[in-house]
Amino acid sequence: MSKNSIKFEDYSDEVIKDFKSKVIEALHESAGTIEGQVKRNSRVDTSQLKGSWTYKVDEDNYEAHIGSPLENAIWEEFGTGEYAVKGNGRKTPWRYKDAKGNWHTTKGKTPNRTLENAFRTKLKTVKNIMERCLKN
Repeated sequence: MSKNSIKFEDYSDEVIKDFKSKVIEALHESAGTIEGQVKRNSRVDTSQLKGSWTYKVDEDNYEAHIGSPLENAIWEEFGTGEYAVKGNGRKTPWRYKDAKGNWHTTKGKTPNRTLENAFRTKLKTVKNIMERCLKN
């Protein structure tokens, strides 16, 4: 090799692999942070909903999904009946029987916006997590 020659070494594969790893790490930490806030935001009657929130990270698509498999999570988020967020709920009262066999009349359930409020509350924290993980 002559005195003036330049040797190029390609580390792009390692850089990309490290970057992807940091993004996945940030997604797990961010989703866990939001999940914790969603649980704190959940109204507690039986604690069933509060304990059902979880997150999954889709590492192939670099996405985090936070949710609950319970139907009540949708009612908590968007409300029902005349209280539905978009005003598209049932307009007349209805009756239902609870787990103990007691009958109740309701006009619906007010929305708690559990997930949306958790995201809004933790948005700055999530941005900080992403920034910290990607700086390292």
